[in-house]
Order: sequence, then structure tokens, then C-alpha cells
Amino acid sequence: MSVDKGIKRVVLCADDFGMSEAIDTGIIRLATQGRLSAASCLSQGPTFARHAPALAETGIQAGLHLNFTEALGQPGLYLPLPVLIRRAYGRRLDGEVVRNQILDQLEAFESVLGRAPDFVDGHQHVHQLPQIRHVLLDVLARRFTGRSRPWLRSTRPVPRLPAGQRAKAMIIQALGAATFNHSARRYGFHLNARFAGVYDFRGEEAAYRRLLPNWLRHMRDGDLLMCHPAAYADATDPLGRQRLAEFNVLAGDEAGHWLQENRIQARRARFGHDA
Repeated sequence: MSVDKGIKRVVLCADDFGMSEAIDTGIIRLATQGRLSAASCLSQGPTFARHAPALAETGIQAGLHLNFTEALGQPGLYLPLPVLIRRAYGRRLDGEVVRNQILDQLEAFESVLGRAPDFVDGHQHVHQLPQIRHVLLDVLARRFTGRSRPWLRSTRPVPRLPAGQRAKAMIIQALGAATFNHSARRYGFHLNARFAGVYDFRGEEAAYRRLLPNWLRHMRDGDLLMCHPAAYADATDPLGRQRLAEFNVLAGDEAGHWLQENRIQARRARFGHDA
């Protein structure tokens, strides 16, 4: 993949595609606008199968957003995040159940889009937890080889974040990033360099308008910025108003200016394969 001189190759990834009509519509609109390069998909979410073809038409990368915390109407191993963390660190998850759930979500993705995911990450970053990460890497290594292998999300944060953001980012990193990254590379997988987009999901547009340009200033080639936009505020979604705020900021002229100012383009990327 060729890169224009001076342009930073950064993945701008919207999470939670497939969770709701509002989220899917917002992600597709931003992708069409050129403000996103990737979408992370809940393959068993209620709207994924219906909207995935439209997502594919945008040309951005589509990945699997591995889910162990929100049932979304599906049977399976879904636990509140604090409970899942305790059980994973206590090695009290059933490995076979974990394996089957990973396989089911991969197969749901592939059956709809007709191909493997471009990348894999985790809803609420569960992909890096003990037990889950071990099984996930084994499943992916067995299922995919060579250039067909998806790249994986590292949660190693960008430096020099404000104190409030830094604290949450460091907690996420501490929940398994170093071990996951080391193990993933040992298996031969590629990862993004650093990670941004972590905050408390508060403050609506005014807060996100302060956060986004700060993240973009710290982006380097190979980094990933996650976001959670939605085209309208879904009353059933606790994060609905903040998702709309993210969408409005990302879709606005200011965001385009910030991207240009920081020499960032929303680009497809397969770290290590087409660098």
C-alpha cells in the first residue's frame, strides 16, 4: 500500500456496528464521508446482517468486535464486565464455551459478508483478558494463515494524554495489553502501534470537540483511534446522546480541518501486510 509523502496512516475505527439502527446509520454515513477507515462489528447484533452489505459498499475495513458482555438477544456467555474480568483473572471461564462463542461470532461475520474479518478486537476490550486471549489467538492462528490473517487491536495508549483520559487508558492497558501484544506477535499477528479514543463518554459535543483534536495531534503512523458514533440518540441506549455527539463532531467541517491539519487520512490498513 503506497502512502503519500507526509501523510500519517491512521485507522479511524467506529465500534459497535450491528448493535442498532442508529449506530449503523451513523457509521455508514461517516464512512461514505471519508471520516472512517474501519468499523468493528458485533456479528450477532440485531442489525448486523441487515446493514453489513451497505457497510461493505463503503470500502472501509470491517472487523469482528468480539463480545462477551452484552447478550443482544443471543444465548451464550455474556457477563457484566467486572464479573467477566474477575472470572478471567481467576481462570474460572470454561475454555470450551469461550472457544465456541468465538467461533460462532466469526462464522456469523463470515456468513454475512462472505469473507474473513480484516481485524479482530473486543467489545469493552475483552479480547485481551486472560483465558479469552489465549483461546482467541489459538482459534485465529488455526483458522487463518499468511495474508488472510486479521490484524489485532492493541490498547497500548498514546502518550501525553490529559490526566483524566490517561487514568482510564492505563486501566484498559493494565487489563492485559502487554501480554496480549506479546502473545499475538509470537503467533505472527500484526497490531496497531498505539491506541486512542478512551474517555468517560460524558460532556456531549462540547467535550468531544475538545478531545478529538487533542487525540489527532498525538497520532503517528500506525496508530488507531476508536470512536462510537450514532446518527441519532437511541433512547434505549445509555450512551445514545454521547454517540450522537461523536457523530456530529466527526461529521462536521471542524473534524475535516483537524484531520488535514494533522496530515491524517482515514485509510484502510493491514498492519505489516501492505505497509
